[in-house]
Amino acid sequence: MVNSIQARKQRKAQYNAPIHLKSRMVASHLSEELMKEYKRRSARVVKGDTVKVVRGDADIVGVEGKVTNVDLNTGRVIIEGVTIAKADGTMEARSIHASNLVITKLETKDAWRKERLQKKEVSA
Repeated sequence: MVNSIQARKQRKAQYNAPIHLKSRMVASHLSEELMKEYKRRSARVVKGDTVKVVRGDADIVGVEGKVTNVDLNTGRVIIEGVTIAKADGTMEARSIHASNLVITKLETKDAWRKERLQKKEVSA
């Protein structure tokens, strides 16, 4: 992305990156079963994937649900069933960074995505 090792320049490059590069940044690890099946470690999170929260506050760790929205600008994912109480008592969807998730079931309705997942070969 950037040749500099300065954190501020790395953050600036991430913030100012074009949307097609931000899309690549919204990726999560695959579960062990999916890793064995697709022979890859991670994949981009898309709407419809089933994910499990592995890091964060104690009340959300271990929660598993379907992805309802992916925000490419912030790199955050909204999962159904993960909410937070607002000051007035109403519940609102809570966004979680993609790096804190593990994909447990992939949405494979998209033929292009399915092909890309199958394409990668492990080189020894």
